[in-house]
Amino acid sequence: MELLDAHGTALETFDRVTHRIGEWDSPTPCSEWSVRDVLNHLTEEQLWVPHLLHGETMDQVGDRYSGDVLGNRPVARWESAAAAARAAWLEPGATEREVHLSFGTSPAQLYLEQMTFDLAVHAWDIGVAIGVDPRIPAELARLIDRYTRPKISAWRGAIFAEEVPVDANASAVARLIALSGRDPHWRR
Repeated sequence: MELLDAHGTALETFDRVTHRIGEWDSPTPCSEWSVRDVLNHLTEEQLWVPHLLHGETMDQVGDRYSGDVLGNRPVARWESAAAAARAAWLEPGATEREVHLSFGTSPAQLYLEQMTFDLAVHAWDIGVAIGVDPRIPAELARLIDRYTRPKISAWRGAIFAEEVPVDANASAVARLIALSGRDPHWRR
């Protein structure tokens, strides 16, 4: 599985779970976020993608996507943002560009890795919060783990908690969730 394909799979996985949301205020493994908060976060991330892939800086985008970006039609807003983000990633040469992120200029490939990671892990967050198996493909989890594990120490504290220990025979999905600092056995 190539990274761009992995992103598409992670996006589809998150989308599938999003369409199953019934309880918007349910708690999630992201202890400070409800299901709606997680969806708002991922929708906001998708809204940024076309801007950043087209060379805009974070300052140029500004605070236009701050706060509640979902409005009264959260799933429709998610669908629109996700479609625009995916289209931007599929543009010729998009993954070879440089993007301006919060920590400086970075290869778009690294940005794509981060977005794919976030989509998969937050699909799991919403899935377990609403009692739906997010069905993250093992191949996707292994690929994300392979490119994230060497870089995640730089994200600890600011973005993720420490890795949660799991059994040596844990599934690829459980290892990915544990890598993100979440307990793969979390239940509400």
